[in-house]
Amino acid sequence: MARASQYHVFSLPPELLDNLTPRNLITQNPPSDISRPASPDPTSSQTTTGARACNVCLGAVFKDVEEQRTHFRSDWHRYNVKIRLNGGKPVSATDFARLVEDLEDSLSGSASSSEDSGSEDSDAVQNLLQKTKISRSRSPSPTSNRSIPQTALVWFHSPPSTQIGIYRAIYPSDSTPSTYLEDLKRLQKGSGEEGRKWAMFMVAGGHFAGAIARVSKPEDEADEEQEETGGKKRKPKKPKPDTEVLKHKTFHRYTTRRKQGGSQSLNDQAKGNAKNAGAQLRRYGETALRDDIRGLLTEWADELNQCERIWIRASTSNKRIFYDYDEAVISKGDDRLRGYPFPTRRPTQSEVSRCLLELTRVKISHFTEDALRAQDEAYLASLKPAPPKPKPPTAAPAPSLPKEPKLTKEEELVRDKWARLLDMIIRGRVEALKSFWEREGEGLGGVDARIPEWTGEARYTTLLQFAVQAGQEEITRWLLEDIHADPTIEVPSATTAVSTTQDDGELSTGGGGVGRRTAYDVARTKELRDVFRRAAGAYPDWWDWFGAARVPSALSKEMEEAKDEKKKIRRKGLKDKVKEREAKEKEKEPLTPPPEAVEAKPAKKQEENLVGPRRLGGNAGAANGLEGLTPEMRAKVERERRARAVEERLKKMAGK
Repeated sequence: MARASQYHVFSLPPELLDNLTPRNLITQNPPSDISRPASPDPTSSQTTTGARACNVCLGAVFKDVEEQRTHFRSDWHRYNVKIRLNGGKPVSATDFARLVEDLEDSLSGSASSSEDSGSEDSDAVQNLLQKTKISRSRSPSPTSNRSIPQTALVWFHSPPSTQIGIYRAIYPSDSTPSTYLEDLKRLQKGSGEEGRKWAMFMVAGGHFAGAIARVSKPEDEADEEQEETGGKKRKPKKPKPDTEVLKHKTFHRYTTRRKQGGSQSLNDQAKGNAKNAGAQLRRYGETALRDDIRGLLTEWADELNQCERIWIRASTSNKRIFYDYDEAVISKGDDRLRGYPFPTRRPTQSEVSRCLLELTRVKISHFTEDALRAQDEAYLASLKPAPPKPKPPTAAPAPSLPKEPKLTKEEELVRDKWARLLDMIIRGRVEALKSFWEREGEGLGGVDARIPEWTGEARYTTLLQFAVQAGQEEITRWLLEDIHADPTIEVPSATTAVSTTQDDGELSTGGGGVGRRTAYDVARTKELRDVFRRAAGAYPDWWDWFGAARVPSALSKEMEEAKDEKKKIRRKGLKDKVKEREAKEKEKEPLTPPPEAVEAKPAKKQEENLVGPRRLGGNAGAANGLEGLTPEMRAKVERERRARAVEERLKKMAGK
């Protein structure tokens, strides 16, 4: 007997067929009335966990680890995971295949050659999620007669704990749940002399793959293997495999832009005909692809007439390639037409072979009758409407912030004037400030009016204090001397203290939180403080400068001139001291030879050495003497040296 994981749909063992029982769910019966285990429906896998089942996808049971890993990489699993994260419900393999058919070329690309490209699958799932609305279906009421949605697999139970699943699409279109078992037994016979044949076609994204396959052995093959002649066993023929690809063809045309999805014709219908070169190439590719497929169907017409099933994976628009034209080999209402009841990848020959194996191999699971009954009860319970969730207690509304009273036009006008006034002070626009104050000063309350709190500058009471803090010397002088701003008004204590300042030997201590502070204490530079001191010297009767205004001393014009005179005298004294120091240094210079004279002696000595008798070859001084001479001068000096050397030797010889 073949291994359970290798059972073929059209060659099941007779002993297994005799023990099979169809599994059905009757929606009208409550869970307590279930007398036999129901079929392992898609949602049952949600309530079971194990090494060979997927807890996200509906009805996904695996025979080995490799099949489980392949499932986790499939678009069906990716789609269910993402749609579940978005609050939706997972879909079965059949529903997902239907979504794929309605989506134009969403699961294939035309530029990449890798079949299992992760980026392509991710793009396909993203396109499907974007174009598919998540339907939040409501559970039917207990009195509803709505039937349970059919799954892609028809399940049979074999006691004690074996279940087999066969794709529903394999059965004839007139099969019903009550005749599934008889139809399954009938499928084991009547394969004909050449066996059953299927036609399998896939087209998407400009890729096409087609094949004619034999999916069952001929009827007389088993008898021929056991036939005996003349009392001797004849060597049996090599048995044919259960499935065999008789013809196959694949080709590709450029019809879609990579990672964009959708054919050029659909894009033209939505947005109008594009006129670029790429669009023209894609239109030509669509026409060529259609002609190639129809030519192949005409070439395979005889084999197609013998096929029991014709499987087509194509989008709604691409399905018209196969049967919606004159002299079509396949009619539109052909009872043999089927769609793939599971997700498929890009159309290739290997993908066609995988789909053929997936359709003809029996799915195996192992659950006891008690486990199956528990699954059925849980599934039927899930169909009942969920009790309404209790409404969370409404929290007391947060106390609303008091709304600002609506301002009148007059109040808005006043606020605008104050904003303009403070802005001109910050920017130091003296002339604009003067003309503005002439027009609006009285309306704003005068020069000593308190700055409103809504301006955000309430830490400075008056315009004078604000101008001093902004560091505007000219505006401060104008406020003090021209429009008589009051320097004795106290600065609010919330502001930070100004550090102790010292000016011309006179100490000014800021309050720093101890005592009162005025506009003078806010001044941070000597120039600003001098503005107050000059005003105190020029107009001593205006304010209590040295008391309430906290100005340490006055600064008059005579005092400034005297100060300038002192500076001039100080500078002149420094210049005289420098001149005296230079004169003393000059007096000391004759006592010590100047550096030039000291350096000139070696040069003179070198000149003397050049004139007197010299040895041949010279010395370091002579070598230094040749530096800076032209080649001709060096040659002349060298000749003179040699001549003197010769004369010196002759004198010595004559003396001996």
